[in-house]
Amino acid sequence: MNRRDFSIHSLGALGLTWAGAASAQGTPAEGQNYVRLASPAPVSVPADKKVDVVEFFWYGCPHCNTLEPMLENWLRRLPPDVSFRRVHVGFAAIHQVHQKLFYALEETGQLAALHKKVFAALHQQGKRLANESEISAFIKDNGGDAAKFMDSYKGFSVNTKAMRARQLSDAYKIDGVPSLGVQGRFYTSASLPGNGSHERMLAVADFLIQRSRQA
Repeated sequence: MNRRDFSIHSLGALGLTWAGAASAQGTPAEGQNYVRLASPAPVSVPADKKVDVVEFFWYGCPHCNTLEPMLENWLRRLPPDVSFRRVHVGFAAIHQVHQKLFYALEETGQLAALHKKVFAALHQQGKRLANESEISAFIKDNGGDAAKFMDSYKGFSVNTKAMRARQLSDAYKIDGVPSLGVQGRFYTSASLPGNGSHERMLAVADFLIQRSRQA
C-alpha cells in the first residue's frame, strides 16, 4: 500500500517456500529484491538477540491483512537470535488514528488479544475505526474498559511511541506497507520489482537476516 495514493499493488501467486523461491528466482539482488539504506536506521535489540527485524504496517492496508497469517507462521520459525517488532506507520491522518490504536493496545496490555480483531473489524466487518468514538465502541464491544483505553490513547506515552514510529519509518525511507526492515541496514517489500509476493518478501527477509548475522 503506497503512502502517496494508497493504490493496490498487483501481487503474484503465493505459496513459494524459501528454498523454492531461492531456486526459482536466484539469490536476492540489491535494488530488485531489497534496498540498502544509505544511512543506517536505529536498531533495538535485547541483550540476548543479534538481529533486529521490523514489520512496518497499517491496520487498514489490505495487503497487511493478507500478510498477517503468513507472517505469524514465519515468526514461529525465526531463529532465536532474531528480535521482531511491529511498527505501525503514520503517513497521513487515518494512519495516525490507527497508529495510536495500535500503541494504545500495546500500552494497555491488550495487543495480543485484539490485534487480529482490529484487522477483522476493518477488513471483514466493514468498520472504519476512524475516530475516537468508533474506537471506543470497538474496545467496549470486545470486553475492554473503553474509558481507560481512551485515556491511554490520548496519553503522553502513546503519542511518544507514535512519534518514534514515524521517525523510524522515515529513517528506513518507508513509503509503502507492508515492508520489513532488517538490522537498520535493509528493507524489503512485496512491491519491489524482484519480489511480487508476500512469500518472496519473507524469503528475502530470511536472506537479509542471515547476511546481517554474518556481518
